[in-house]
Amino acid sequence: MSGATAKRLPHVLILGIGNLLWADEGFGVRAVEAFQQRYHTPDSVRVMDGGTQGVYLVQEVRDADLLVVFDAIDYGLPPGTLKLIEGEAVPKYLGVKKVSLHQTGFQEVLALAEMLGDYPQQLLLIGVQPEEIEDFGGSLRPAIKAQIEPALQHAVAYLRRQGIAVRPRSSPLEIDPYAAAIDDIRRYETERPGPEQACRLGDERVVWSGTYEVGYRPADLEGEVLQVGLDQHLDSYRRARFEREE
Repeated sequence: MSGATAKRLPHVLILGIGNLLWADEGFGVRAVEAFQQRYHTPDSVRVMDGGTQGVYLVQEVRDADLLVVFDAIDYGLPPGTLKLIEGEAVPKYLGVKKVSLHQTGFQEVLALAEMLGDYPQQLLLIGVQPEEIEDFGGSLRPAIKAQIEPALQHAVAYLRRQGIAVRPRSSPLEIDPYAAAIDDIRRYETERPGPEQACRLGDERVVWSGTYEVGYRPADLEGEVLQVGLDQHLDSYRRARFEREE
């Protein structure tokens, strides 16, 4: 522009963090996937699945003037509760009652960005209280999945208040049919093998090899003996396996 300096648009990072393989811990990733599919943003906005990358996200955060984060957060509230945190309070919530190690990593990302002098000027955390995070291979519980839409609406409203032009796509982006099933929540939920098809005890090649012996060992916890009958569970699995093969 002649006689004037063009105003630089703020660099915006919309980030979803979490682990799709542990049920509700995948909320942040599923939310950012839905945002990408349904909304069009300016070139100055980056929409990113941060997964569990932790400190490897530091440069992305350093480059951002405005950061929006979707995540599953243990607020100590009823499952499915959506809570928004802004500004300086965000690292505190990432540091209390961590859902998993990825939150420790992202807390360090924010600390490193601040130490290096490139902390986002504006920061919004959109978190949901998880219901189940110990179901390996499971998907979002219904109460958590139902919060994706409200989370997106909060993100869009926040971005628009900051002057970021966010508009709905005329039609949602189609998911690559050749992508892994985990990338498509519909396929992930409908194609997950049941317990009778997939060993829930680990790699069944090890279970059936006979090389290792699985049992239990008494553990003294403050004077009380706790015994876990792993052999009993293995016997149940083996009986079911033999019956199926016969």
